Amino acid sequence: MWLQVMAKGNRSSLEDFILIGFSDRPHLELVLFVVVLTFYLLTLLDKTIILLSVLDFQLHTPMYFFLANLSFLDMCFTTGSIPQMLYNLWGPDKTISYVGCATQLYFVLALGGVGCVLLAAMAYDHYVAICKLLHYMVIMHPRLCGKLAFIAWLSGFGNSLMMAPQTLMLPRCGHRWVDHFLCEMPALIGMACVDTMTLEALAFALAIFIILAPLTLILISYRYIARVMLRIKTAAGRKKAFNTCSSHLIVVSLFYGTVIYMYFQPANSYSQDQSKFYTVVTPSVNPLYTLRSKDVKEAVKKVLGK
Repeated sequence: MWLQVMAKGNRSSLEDFILIGFSDRPHLELVLFVVVLTFYLLTLLDKTIILLSVLDFQLHTPMYFFLANLSFLDMCFTTGSIPQMLYNLWGPDKTISYVGCATQLYFVLALGGVGCVLLAAMAYDHYVAICKLLHYMVIMHPRLCGKLAFIAWLSGFGNSLMMAPQTLMLPRCGHRWVDHFLCEMPALIGMACVDTMTLEALAFALAIFIILAPLTLILISYRYIARVMLRIKTAAGRKKAFNTCSSHLIVVSLFYGTVIYMYFQPANSYSQDQSKFYTVVTPSVNPLYTLRSKDVKEAVKKVLGK
């Protein structure tokens, strides 16, 4: 329905877009193609491993429930953006259809929002696991985990449903060149030939709820976790607590650092170089969860051995 709404705008805005991407560095395109393809295949392999591992009943725990959601999200996010990027890097054709751009914008916005809230839910899970260990299974009941995941997916797609149509309906006065390798909201807003302050203000207000609020909850959770870790007397206990949180902290740092840098600045100062981590590297860093988990490796062996 949102595509039908956008189609009522200026007919000239329905033309294909041209993704500039890395066309200003043609000598690097082949190298980038190989690097990005490698990252993409590794990401798909890692997410497939994690999704297969949760078929094992022993991994039906809150942590792996949220990890499965994050893995599915990463798989959708990279599949929705990387193939188009690989296509542009491989040949001279840099175009993307209006419908393709609109679809990509909607899902990139939606899945990015889901990721913000989902990482906050995972931080809460770590907080309960370390600070409320004796009550962990009572607090992190499957019903609560399901509600947290539902809130994450609903908030992300709801935010995108508000922002994507308004972004695509902006008059562009014939401008078709997108300074990016995908249809990202800041790049499309920067193409507009009208004042976009109202839309940027709305985006900033929504970002407070989608980005800053979850980040605040993450920081509060880790503040309590740090206090508990400092009271642990044994080195083995501190190491176990640190290993529980370290992978999550790395992903949060990369994900939120890039998202805040992208969305909390004026659209006219935006450049596609700023979102490489957000699009390619961040989902590829999440294998830290898999590579450091013996439980996942054992579960995959059981599933594949059946």
